[in-house]
Amino acid sequence: MKTIDELLAEGVSGKRVFVRADLNVPLDGTSITDDGRIRAVQPTIAKLAEAGARVVVASHLGRPKGAPDPAFSLAPVARRLGELLGADVAFATDTVGDSAKQTVAALADGQVAVLENLRFNAGETSKDDAERGAFADELAELADLYVGDGFGAVHRKHASVFDLPARLPHAAGFLIATEVGVLKKLTDDVKRPYVVVLGGAKVSDKLAVIDQLLSKADRILIGGGMAYTFLKAQGHEVGISLLQEDQLPVVTEYMERAAKSGVELVLPVDIVASSDFPDLKTKAPADFITVDADKIPADKEGLDIGPRTRELYASKIADAETVFWNGPVGVFEHPDYAGGTQAIARALLNCDGFTVVGGGDSAAAVRTLGFDENAFGHISTGGGASLEYLEGKTLPGLAALED
Repeated sequence: MKTIDELLAEGVSGKRVFVRADLNVPLDGTSITDDGRIRAVQPTIAKLAEAGARVVVASHLGRPKGAPDPAFSLAPVARRLGELLGADVAFATDTVGDSAKQTVAALADGQVAVLENLRFNAGETSKDDAERGAFADELAELADLYVGDGFGAVHRKHASVFDLPARLPHAAGFLIATEVGVLKKLTDDVKRPYVVVLGGAKVSDKLAVIDQLLSKADRILIGGGMAYTFLKAQGHEVGISLLQEDQLPVVTEYMERAAKSGVELVLPVDIVASSDFPDLKTKAPADFITVDADKIPADKEGLDIGPRTRELYASKIADAETVFWNGPVGVFEHPDYAGGTQAIARALLNCDGFTVVGGGDSAAAVRTLGFDENAFGHISTGGGASLEYLEGKTLPGLAALED
C-alpha cells in the first residue's frame, strides 16, 4: 500500500488530489455536534495543501436515498474544515455536475474544495458494477491523484471507495495508515493480557467478531443491550430488556467455547433497570433501581451495568497490555445511565497497556462524557470497519489501495 509520504515525495504541486474522507459527522440541524472525524482527516488535507496540491475532498453524510437532501448537506462540514485549516474552503453544491467542475477548475495550488454529499448520487452506493463505475468515471475526471483516508467507509464497496482508486494513481492517507497499524496490534502483534469490551444494542452485530476473538482474546467483557441475550442464555429473567431470542443458540455455543478454550467471558453481575426508557432530549431524572443481574423484574428493562459490575470490569481491565472497546455498556446519553460507560472509559485511562476505543458510539461516548481523547492509545474513526477487520474480512477500500 503506497503511503501519502511516498506520494508527496514524488511531488503533488499543481495536481488535483481527490481525498476520500469520512466526514459523516452528527448534526443538530446545521450544527456539528462532534467534529472528531473532520479533525482526524485534517492532517492529510493540510499536508497536501502545504505541498501545493489542489485538494478535492469528498465524503458521504448520513443515508440520503441517492438524491439531494438538504438535511444531509456537507456545507456545515466545509465551513468547519475551513476553520480547522485556517483557510477558505470552497464548496461545490453537487458531486460531478457544473458546480463541482467549476469549483475544482477554480482551485489554485494549495487550495481546498469540498464536494457535496457523494450519496446524493445513486451511483455511489449502487450494487450494480456498471452504475457504480460510471459514477467513478465522472469523479475521476475531477482529479489526477487519489488519496484514501476515509477509514470509516473502507468496509463499503462504494464508487468513491472501491472503484475510483482503480482509475487514478493512489495512496493511503495518514489516518488510514494509522488505523491499519493499530488494527495489526489487535490481530497480528498482540501483547497480553488482551481484554475486549463489547457493548451496544444487538448481539447479532457482534457475533462474527466474538467468533474470531474467542481464539485471540484472554477476556471478553459483555455489556449494553447485547448482554441480556447472554443472561437469558444462562436461564435468567431479563424482563423487557433488549433480547434477541433467535441468537440464544449461538450465544450458548459461544459461552461453551469460551469455557473450553479458557477465555474469560464476563457478564454483568448487577443491572440498573427501569420500567420506562429515559427521555434523551430533556434528560429528566429517571426512576430506576439496581438489581442483581439474575433478578431483573419482569416489568423492568436493563439500561446500564450496575456499580458492582463496573468495579468487576475495571479489575479485569487493570492489568491488560492490550484493550479494545467497542460499544457503550448503557444508555450513556442520559446521566442516570451513563455510569457504566464512564467506568469503562476510566478503566481504560487507568490501564498502562495499549488502549483502543473502537469508533462509532464508543468514540461519541468518550467525547460526550468529557474525557480527554489524547489520553487513550487510539480512538478509531470507524466502528464498523474496525469490527469487520477484526472479523478477518477483506475490506474493499483497503484492498483498492493495495498496489
